[in-house]
Amino acid sequence: MAAAIPETEAFIRLAVKAKPALLRPDEAGVSLRKRMQQLVYAPLKAAVEQGPMVGTPAQWSPSAWIRRFVRGASAGVAQKATTIPALARGPFLIVLDGLDECDDKEEVQELIDGMLAFFEEHPLIPVRVFITSRVELHIQARLNVSGVRLGNLADHCSDDDIATFLDVLLEDEKRRNPVIQAYIIEHGEWPAPSDIRKLIRHIGGSFIFGSTVFKFIMGLTTEPGHPKTPMDRLPLALQMSPGLDGLYAQTLARSQELPHFLHIISTIALLQDPLPTSGIAELLGIGTYEVVNVLINLQAIIQLPGTDNMPVTLFHTSLRDFLTTQTRSGPFFAHPRHHVHLFLRCLHCELNHRRCAKGAPAESTPRKFAATYALQYSEGHLRRGQHLFEARESDAAICLCRKALELFPSAPELVQTLAHVTLRHATHGGTPMDLEKAVSLTREALKLRSLSHPDRSHSLRALGDALRESYRCNGNMADLDEAISLYREVLELQPTHLPDRSRSLDNLGVALCDRYERAGAAPDIEEAISLLRGALRLRPSPHPDYSQSLNSLGSSLWLSYHHTCVASDLEESISLFREALKHRPYPHPDRPESLNELAIALHDHHEHTGTESDLVEAILLHIEALTLRPSPHPDRSESLFNLGSAFRKRHRQTGSLAHIDAAISMYREALELRPPPHPARSASLDNLGYALWTRHQQTRTITDIDEAVSMCREALELRPSPHPARSTSLTNLGKVLWGRHHQTRIKADIDEAISMCRAALELQPPPHPDRSTSLNNLANALWSRHHQTRIKADIDEAISTCREALEIQPPPDPDRSTSLNNLGNALWSRHQQTGIIADIDEAISMYYEALELRPPPHPTRSTSLNNIGNALWSRYQQTGIIADIDEAISMYREALELRPPLHPDRSTSLNNLANALWSRHQQTRIEADIDEAISVSREALKLRPSPHPDRLTSLTTLGNVLWSRHQQTRIVADIGEAISMYHEALQLRPFHHPDRPHALRGLVISLVEMCSVNPTLPFIQNAIPFCEELLAFHYLVKNEYRLEIVCHLAFFLWKRAKATQRTEEDDSYIAKLLKEARQLAISTSTT
Repeated sequence: MAAAIPETEAFIRLAVKAKPALLRPDEAGVSLRKRMQQLVYAPLKAAVEQGPMVGTPAQWSPSAWIRRFVRGASAGVAQKATTIPALARGPFLIVLDGLDECDDKEEVQELIDGMLAFFEEHPLIPVRVFITSRVELHIQARLNVSGVRLGNLADHCSDDDIATFLDVLLEDEKRRNPVIQAYIIEHGEWPAPSDIRKLIRHIGGSFIFGSTVFKFIMGLTTEPGHPKTPMDRLPLALQMSPGLDGLYAQTLARSQELPHFLHIISTIALLQDPLPTSGIAELLGIGTYEVVNVLINLQAIIQLPGTDNMPVTLFHTSLRDFLTTQTRSGPFFAHPRHHVHLFLRCLHCELNHRRCAKGAPAESTPRKFAATYALQYSEGHLRRGQHLFEARESDAAICLCRKALELFPSAPELVQTLAHVTLRHATHGGTPMDLEKAVSLTREALKLRSLSHPDRSHSLRALGDALRESYRCNGNMADLDEAISLYREVLELQPTHLPDRSRSLDNLGVALCDRYERAGAAPDIEEAISLLRGALRLRPSPHPDYSQSLNSLGSSLWLSYHHTCVASDLEESISLFREALKHRPYPHPDRPESLNELAIALHDHHEHTGTESDLVEAILLHIEALTLRPSPHPDRSESLFNLGSAFRKRHRQTGSLAHIDAAISMYREALELRPPPHPARSASLDNLGYALWTRHQQTRTITDIDEAVSMCREALELRPSPHPARSTSLTNLGKVLWGRHHQTRIKADIDEAISMCRAALELQPPPHPDRSTSLNNLANALWSRHHQTRIKADIDEAISTCREALEIQPPPDPDRSTSLNNLGNALWSRHQQTGIIADIDEAISMYYEALELRPPPHPTRSTSLNNIGNALWSRYQQTGIIADIDEAISMYREALELRPPLHPDRSTSLNNLANALWSRHQQTRIEADIDEAISVSREALKLRPSPHPDRLTSLTTLGNVLWSRHQQTRIVADIGEAISMYHEALQLRPFHHPDRPHALRGLVISLVEMCSVNPTLPFIQNAIPFCEELLAFHYLVKNEYRLEIVCHLAFFLWKRAKATQRTEEDDSYIAKLLKEARQLAISTSTT
């Protein structure tokens, strides 16, 4: 610029004098944006505006010069520009060619941002920038603004330009290539004009494609079976795909069968900094001649330098994209697992370098190319391949690190590397001792790097990573707090422009998410989201960590949704997970992680909206993740676990036993892959126990609930305090004990369940995000014990606990409807004991509010409808208001429609509808009601075959409605069937069962009715012992009921006496009963 516009020279010299680092490209702290600003924009602007300042530019102070630049353009800048001869003809043009070839994409974006800022502030400065580049998202996104003209160069490139381009290249090659010269002498002109025209059309205006095709035609090859001369290769070039993929595949195929081909090509594609041929050979442990032998045939696409001190490079970055995309490259694919191989080879090179030092300081011994590369980039290969190590490779890495440390025990970089591989081993199947060793080694490495050491930030971050993994294993909050503190220190040591800053932002954000998940402090998740958004801005596509930032931000928003219940957080997290998945195509090592994250978010979206397709898609995503982790993949157990959870949630929606069976199968297989002391074994035990409990709720198989209790107890033992998931295990054990109590009525189970729920609640003080769940669980357990013991203190505490849960779940919390339902249940239960009308009124109000929060197609809407029906029916029984029973029936019908055949709760809805229809029939005597009640009762009974625990309820209901119809129609078959139902129900209620007296009473009343129409001796004989047993429950039977039973027994004895030979004993017994009946009648009348 100084040569083209001499007026800028003095200003450029002044800028360099003020900051010499501007001329040193490797100088830390001076970005490309700053160089352009201080060496190009500012001098040009100053030259245009020169005038008001006294003296020449060389005499001005740096501060005065800077003030001139900051002050802005004057009004007459356009006129002043014309006084500069070079600018009188038009704007000064700067051309930036091949901007997409720059590796540092963040710096490219900063450069563009600085350029746009300059033009926005100084629109009249006569300068223009012409940029040529491939269409890269990180470039196009910045340039797609007003003031920038975007054009497709292919639209401006005519066939004439390509013809001129080829003509120049061909003429030059003809002068130098004796083979072509000999061919022309013998055969005439080459290429023929028709072939040139075909070639021009085939190239299609793309200079990069034209250049690569030309290199392919003129390239040398020694491979047998491949075309030897340019004349042989020209027809092949005309058959290639117009894109570069076909050309790349055709060229690579030349060396495909040579030794080490794939290792060499994969290395070139995955290297973080290019190496010369000898460096590639040293890194791979092969001969330089073997590298050259492979590359000599690939010079059409790979630049093979003439000297060994120059790196091997790609002619175009599209080759790297081709090699790292399996769908495009096929057999030439550079698999991410090659990072593992490169990391191990880096360790070998470092060890060899240390051995060559022979006791001298390693830094004083000159490093070969590969050893220099290994020192700088081995950690990067470890990070990119960390999930792909096999056990033998982890062991080999640890062994190599220890051998190097034996030579240099105080080398911090060696201690750090050993800590890295030990941590990786610990988190993928290692032991807690491995994790402790990794933390200890990382602390040791940090001590070896003083406060001023340039790599101290790396050691701080590494220690933070190790402590975070330690927290995830043992739940020690001190580890997590220290990790967060270390990550903050790393950020303070890193200027905003450093490329590693995005990683530090990501680490701190993820650690804050971990702490929020444990403690529930809102500031943590708010700061985490802010940090992770900042990290994402610094990692635009196609940054290699773009997908990781998308996933991290998505996870933080997903966590925030669970705290704030803001639906937009969940929607954004799903969007981010989908975008991350797009950037992790098969076989990206992190694709299973993205599949699982998206699936889990879709689960929650289904819970929020009831959209069935969300759950179906989630299962398909989990299945794909599982297929990407075949045995013995170290993370297969995680995919099995996730798929099991998806099937369990699907079962919650469909009630299909096949779904819960599949969930249990997945959990069992995952558990087998997590033997002690696997850190995730407790999670597998917990979820297997929960799934068995779920199946037990449907099948009532006692072995399921017993095994569930056993699984949950073992999980709890593996999560001693202060394990972060201990409260989850306490909760799950409480639930399964509560489930077993529901079937067995063993009071010890419900007492222990309440104890577990209380312990879980203590571990979740406000504002813990799961506190409301624990409050609800405790309330349910107390409600269940009250149902058995009728201790009023239990139901009072249950109501109080539900109210507290509701207070910390304001709208639009997705779990608010659950708390509303639980509070309604507790109030309804207390009303049944006390008869307080205010309780049932409030219960109904709670149920209706819950229903509003569960619009169709919410998966638990049927539960709310059922609860409203129950409460309205209960109030109708007390008040007799016909509108209540009408609405209750309406609620039951709607709930039944939402519970089609195979739904686990269909039988409950049928039974409830039958009871409500029966109640209305008793008041209205509408025959259709009792007929329908019998019909739905029969269907409910079919769905509850023995040994279903609710079979006796259906038997009783069917008996009641048959007896009621007999009362109206006097159909003898009805009363006979009713007796059969009551008798079977009685057999399912053993002597100690609290409801046995009620079953006896129903049976006795039916037998009395039968005797009135069919007074046969067998009926009479059967009825007497039932009456006598019922009288033995006198402490449970009210006086009016006892009077009724005494009269019935006297009636049966009299009937038997008439049908058989009468005895004095019969007369005496009957007289005794009649006397008691008179006394009970007088007592009842007085009362």
